[in-house]
Amino acid sequence: MPVLTAVDVLDVRFPTSLTADGSDAMNKDGDYSAAYVVLHTDDPGLCGYGFTFTIGRGNDLCVAAARQRAQPLIGLDLAEVTGDLGGTYRRLQADTQLRWLGPEKGVVHLALAAVMNAVWDLAARQAGLPLWQFVAETEPAALVDTMDLSYLSDVLTRDDAVAMLEQLRPTRHERLAVLERSGYPCYTTSAGWLGYSDDKLRRLCQEAVDEGYRYLKLKVGANLEDDLRRCALAREVIGPDVHLMVDANQVWEVGTAIRWVQELAQFDLLWIEEPTSPDDVLGHAAIRRAVAPVGVATGEHGMNRVLFKQLLQAEAIDFCQIDSARLGSLNEILPVMLMAAKFGIPVCPHAGGVGLCELVQHLSIIDFLIISGTTEGRVAEYVDHLHEHFVEPCVIKDAAYVLPTGAGYSAEMHPASVARYAYPGGSYWSSAF
Repeated sequence: MPVLTAVDVLDVRFPTSLTADGSDAMNKDGDYSAAYVVLHTDDPGLCGYGFTFTIGRGNDLCVAAARQRAQPLIGLDLAEVTGDLGGTYRRLQADTQLRWLGPEKGVVHLALAAVMNAVWDLAARQAGLPLWQFVAETEPAALVDTMDLSYLSDVLTRDDAVAMLEQLRPTRHERLAVLERSGYPCYTTSAGWLGYSDDKLRRLCQEAVDEGYRYLKLKVGANLEDDLRRCALAREVIGPDVHLMVDANQVWEVGTAIRWVQELAQFDLLWIEEPTSPDDVLGHAAIRRAVAPVGVATGEHGMNRVLFKQLLQAEAIDFCQIDSARLGSLNEILPVMLMAAKFGIPVCPHAGGVGLCELVQHLSIIDFLIISGTTEGRVAEYVDHLHEHFVEPCVIKDAAYVLPTGAGYSAEMHPASVARYAYPGGSYWSSAF
């Protein structure tokens, strides 16, 4: 059995601030970045790849934390690591000194996500399966054993989780046939970055409609007059039948969010995303009551499964937006998806960032196949940036994610891309400095 021999954690940054890609009311000049983890084994053909997402400065902190997180795995037999994914997660979480720096939140939790994403990728590669298939074919009781259900027993017990998975297991092949025919539906944010001109917004909205998108999202929150103009422009281009969502990226106080969304509601919005602080459960609940029928969506900055539990318990959200690189990988994501299914809240993953689309496609497919059993009211984010840097980039056809077929979590970057955009010594950044 192979042994884990080493870990590389690389600071990879892409200069997206130059073109305003990714710009929003909170983050105007981000350089999409990844703390990129490579787990090496003594089998040269078998590595695991994972990452967490940041937007530039501070990515080096995630890199340092991920190195710390991964060290306990070095020297272990793969049977100990990929053969017990729940045990591996708990082994890394057991470092109480690291937990003190941010118990299941912040940089140390982002680092855990990066390392565990690489571990799940390694497990799926070892099995020769794409991650979605590796998870979907795992026996329910064994899959639940991988999950972190701590602090959730008042909403989701182990027995609950097993029963939910068992109920859908016999019919998953029917849903797989649906995905093979039509893929998993997605929406685009690529038209709506806040730093884009009106002309560019108009052109990209038209291109999205022409490509078959029925859902489109705009960034808002910097200036109400600008938002009214841009929403009017977008609605004029996309027509009345395409769903329009807006995203404030946390910039508003609760009262401001209510007033602002009530002004924008005339454009028939499906949801307002991140209307206030991501930690303010009761604030989200108040906004939801006040702006209905506009829905409330949040979760990309949800720090852990407990926060999601509270958002669901408080009836604070209409759409649950998990993030593949902020929660502690599938060990924590799967319980959140199960809780959302129990509360009848659709999961619509966040994927605005380098590599997140590659990961999120697997999560939405897993949700449909074995957890929620439906795509009704569900749509995954897609952003058309930086996919060329991945060995197996996601594929979009007719506004839907095509089933990934390569083994693993689709997280591996091209070595040439890493060499060029590694910070600060890569060829791009060396020449820039």
